[in-house]
Amino acid sequence: MISEKGATVCGTLGTVCWCVQLIPQIIYNYRSKNCTGLPPLMMFLWVVSGIPFSIYFLVSKANMAVQVQPHLFMFFCSLSFIQTLYYPPVQLPKWKILIICLLLISVDVGMEVGFVLWLRPLYSKGKHWPDLIFGIIASVLLALGLIPPYFELFKRQGEVVGINFIFLSIDSLGAYLSIVSVILGNMDTMGIILYAIVAALELGIFVSHFIWCCRFKWFGNAANKMDCDMESDNSNISTNSGKLVNDNDTCEEIIEDHALHGANFGPTEFEKNENESFNKKKKQFNITDIELSTI
Repeated sequence: MISEKGATVCGTLGTVCWCVQLIPQIIYNYRSKNCTGLPPLMMFLWVVSGIPFSIYFLVSKANMAVQVQPHLFMFFCSLSFIQTLYYPPVQLPKWKILIICLLLISVDVGMEVGFVLWLRPLYSKGKHWPDLIFGIIASVLLALGLIPPYFELFKRQGEVVGINFIFLSIDSLGAYLSIVSVILGNMDTMGIILYAIVAALELGIFVSHFIWCCRFKWFGNAANKMDCDMESDNSNISTNSGKLVNDNDTCEEIIEDHALHGANFGPTEFEKNENESFNKKKKQFNITDIELSTI
């Protein structure tokens, strides 16, 4: 152990981050009333991962803060999961959401009570491997929860939609602090691997959005817009004349070609209306002049 105090401080801060990281995402979902880009499967896997995490820490009789952490994590994940089901694009009926929530609560309570009562005596006798299995399962589910966002990124050419970056930053910070805590503490290899996988997957989401901004927002926007405008103009010309314009065509050739195909290069509708209005006024003035000259 390198530094027990350092490990405790970093571990506590990491635990706090992983307790409250979803609050910005929940607020973001509530304000936007839309969860497009935030996969329900991600939140579901995180909710489910909280069950084996709770069993793991309860059986090993960890300190109270560590035992509370997975339950807070499950609570906020459940709120976000309900939002993904209630808001677009899923929009399930309220009664279906209620049934899903009741099932999750029933499974959670049943598994925690059953396995804790069964495994605590074994853990006290020195058999730690059953509890370790739950820790591994929880870690795998937590990491798998970060896979569905990559399918959303693929659909949008790398753009991050629906995921709050404050939430993602706090979650990543929790992973990095946990890595430091493990390095300074008991050098748990499995813990380092888990936290490293979570940090790497979340870093990939940041990098993906950064690359998208470079391609389409910061440096490529003007060029892409120009290409779209040129394609639109060519499409309109093709529709009117049945022939695309070549780069070598002169203005006279273009006008002649469009005239042959019935394209209209005359006055616009606004100009026609103005001319008609002017002609009507002119006729009225002429009639008035005739009447005055007759009198």
